[in-house]
Amino acid sequence: MKNDQILATIADFCRQAEMAESTFGRRAVNDGKLVARLREGKRITIDTLERIQAFIAQSMPEGVPPPPGLEAPIERRDPRSNFRFFENRQKYLLFVHTCSEKRVIADRVALELANIHPRPPALRVFDAGVGDGTVLSRVMRSMHGRFPHMPFYIAGKELSLEDARLTLDKIPDRLFEHPATVFVLTNMHYAEAPSLTPASPAAAAAMIWHEVPLRGGSSGEFADQIAGLGAFLEDNWRASINPRSGMPTYERPVALVVYREDHRFLLDTIIPRAGRTEANFDLIIASQPYRAKSSVQFRARRIIAPLARALRAGGRLIGIHSHGQDPGMEIVQAVWPKENPFAVSRHELLRAVKYELGSAGRDLNFNAYSDQRSIFRYAMEALPNEVTGSIGTSTAFAAWNAAVYVAQIEDDRLTEVTQSGRYLDATREVLRKHNGLWFYDESYVISRRRD
Repeated sequence: MKNDQILATIADFCRQAEMAESTFGRRAVNDGKLVARLREGKRITIDTLERIQAFIAQSMPEGVPPPPGLEAPIERRDPRSNFRFFENRQKYLLFVHTCSEKRVIADRVALELANIHPRPPALRVFDAGVGDGTVLSRVMRSMHGRFPHMPFYIAGKELSLEDARLTLDKIPDRLFEHPATVFVLTNMHYAEAPSLTPASPAAAAAMIWHEVPLRGGSSGEFADQIAGLGAFLEDNWRASINPRSGMPTYERPVALVVYREDHRFLLDTIIPRAGRTEANFDLIIASQPYRAKSSVQFRARRIIAPLARALRAGGRLIGIHSHGQDPGMEIVQAVWPKENPFAVSRHELLRAVKYELGSAGRDLNFNAYSDQRSIFRYAMEALPNEVTGSIGTSTAFAAWNAAVYVAQIEDDRLTEVTQSGRYLDATREVLRKHNGLWFYDESYVISRRRD
């Protein structure tokens, strides 16, 4: 909505409610100068607009509709086709802390460090979806072990506010061990994040660029300063639903740049500047960056092809996604026999990416590898006596959660089956059959030829 529309509807409401505009601002959004700012042409966020809508809806007499244009927003998203990891925090955190996927993926990514060829002034790594930061922080440890004296430029994309916080919590220890590090976190789209440049002029004009030079020399001091970013993240790291696509997107693009103040001189040529950031990476991590049921065209066009373009000469992109054909899928198919969420193989995806890139992919190698090299296994971590004999409800529930999380089963379908106990019976049966629970991921690599 434009400012004049918002002002007109607020004025109509204030007239009906016999309320001063300054009072409206204070009561609606705790800002007595809200209306004055709108008249000056200042913008408001979607969250502020929704608070205005909610206040008017609650304040109107019963039966009286809100002013035109400030009706409650309608979410046009289809939850079945738009399952998102970060909207299922309980499932996500339970999965992360009961399964070894993050550690195993980090070990697989670390193997690629032997094949990259960094160039001055820094080793450049991009994580296309950092999640809670576990994979990236583990990879950074491996990088330090292999390149202890080389400056690092680490960039990560994450839309979720909760995951941004969890990732930043892990950064102080990394900066203490490897001081010559520039860490960048952004909420931008896959095509924008590597270069930290929004595609649309409107988004570029609204972009927030926040540089944080950390003072001190201990991880505790760094942690205290990063904890102080809480209010900044709350105000700016916000996502909303795109009314056209139904997909979550940022309200305003943000680039958060963190480094040690005592290494600013050394890192001067590495610290990114707004509008002057290169998308040329030695290593790109694309671990579970798309939904299991997304089309191969969507994965290729919107995610993998833009990331492949951001590789520098000699750079490597490692992609990882769920493979299926494991005990986890046995649990899912015991409840939904026809369920097959992993229909797109790495071979099909790489063909689509190659087609999407066209001539731009001539100097790229697309490596699907053999199943023996590509496919790897991770497991639910439980004590041996928890999956043999009598299996307790908590163990069965953790296994069920892991299986439906990996298969990305939507909440509305879960509600239907959890009203009976048969899903736990099916879970216990699979756990006894295999004496545990494990899953398979598959990996692929896109590499750019060296000059």
